[in-house]
Parts: sequence; structure tokens; C-alpha cells
Amino acid sequence: MKKVLTIAGSDSTGGAGLEADLKTFEEYGVFGFASITSIVTMDPTTGWSHEVTELPTELLVKQLVSAFAGQSMAALKTGMMGNEANILAVVDFLADKKLENIIVDPVIACKGTAQILQPKVVAALKKYLLPLATITTPNLVEAGILSELGDLTSVADMQKAARAIYNQGAKNVIVKGGHRLQMNKAIDVFYDGTEFITLENELYPTDFNHGAGCTFAAAVTAGVAKGAPVKRAVVMAKQFVAAAIKEGVEINPYVGHVWHGAYNQAEKRMAVTQ
Repeated sequence: MKKVLTIAGSDSTGGAGLEADLKTFEEYGVFGFASITSIVTMDPTTGWSHEVTELPTELLVKQLVSAFAGQSMAALKTGMMGNEANILAVVDFLADKKLENIIVDPVIACKGTAQILQPKVVAALKKYLLPLATITTPNLVEAGILSELGDLTSVADMQKAARAIYNQGAKNVIVKGGHRLQMNKAIDVFYDGTEFITLENELYPTDFNHGAGCTFAAAVTAGVAKGAPVKRAVVMAKQFVAAAIKEGVEINPYVGHVWHGAYNQAEKRMAVTQ
């Protein structure tokens, strides 16, 4: 069984972050490890309000040592890194690991919070992590920040951003349009340095989509870990996430999550009989 690692924040509501990653890894049939960079909590008395608590970098490194003890990883995904020190520590740790598949999900802000990463953290993402990326998976906002193009409102804008991010070192880039693109389809733009491919499917009118971005990047990670070429892994991930969004689940009065088991109809597993 292929082994994969997520280095990401922990979402206490279970929908995004490493919780989404591990659920996705399981659905793809790979064995997931996790190293936690931060913990995201929600205050139910204030509604859609999150707080991000970063873990000490020394503890992150201990987790990485534990995860890699005795084995190598078929693929690795980074998500919310939290701070510059965490990024530098991860890059240093990976220097001698010779990993072929590194997926960088450049999480710049936590949905529902104003805790946007500081400019020096974004700079560290661009300088140190993107050059390691087999593929990076920014959403529309993240792509605008990384490319320094600001608001992206069209497929042409997405292509310009993808090219700019590719030029920062990532071997492949996919810019996710999502609902922010305000089109009648869910449109993503994939770029491998040679050609642009526009991927589209149905846009589901739902607010139960928390964790979609993390899930997509995790699906790509698991796909390449199992030997899929990057382009194929991206297409598979888009199908996987589309099903997860379509079958999204209301969690509490403030948030609804994608259902990671939708593609494989996981709710039918382990039927309980009397």
C-alpha cells in the first residue's frame, strides 16, 4: 500500500485540513500520515468565526521525524503552513528525502477568518515551497496573490496567473475557479508549462462545500502516489470533489462540509444488521 503524508492544519470541525486529507487518502486506498502545523477552532457563540493556533516548529519537526521513521513516502502534500518558520523547517527536513511527488496547496487564509498569512509567509511559500512542487493547487484568491495579478475574473486571467506561478518554480499549476469565478460551470485551468487545459463540470448551488480545496489537493496527492500522471490525477480529483460537493453535509448552523465518501458511496459500507 502506498504511503502519503499531509503537512497541514487540523480542522476541529472535521471538514478541511488534515482531517479532509486523511479521509480522502482512505477513499483512494492509500495509507495517510499527518504532521500538524496548527489547529483551527470555531466559536459557536459567534457563528462563522475561526481561530488559528500555530504549533511550535520544534513539535512539527518531531512529527515529521516520526512519520518518516522506517519508510519513505510515495507523495506528500502541504496545506496550511502557519508561519515562515514552519515552511523553512519543512523545506530543510525534505532536503535529503528525494521525494518525487510534492503537492503544494498554498493555503493563504482560513475560510471564515481574517487571519490571512503575513506577506513574509506568502514570500516563503513562493521562494521555498513552490520550487519543490510537482503541482500547486491555488484557488482563485490564492492564485491572484501568488501571481500578484490581484482579482482574477476570467479564464484568461486564470491562465496568466497559472503561467506566473509556473515561472516561480512549480512544475504544474492548476488554478481553481470555483464559485468565485461567477460562471455557470465549475472551471479550473491546468498548466504544465506547455499547454493550458480548461476543466469544467457542473457548478452545484450549495453552501456545503467546506474543505473542497483541501480535498482536491489530497486527491491529487493520492492519485500521483498510485502512479497516475499529474494531468490524469487532476482529472480524477475534480471528479472526486464534484461528487463530494454534490453530496455535501450540513454540520451545524454555520457550516456544511463536502462528503468525502460520496464518490465511493462510503455510506453503504459496513452495514449494521440486528
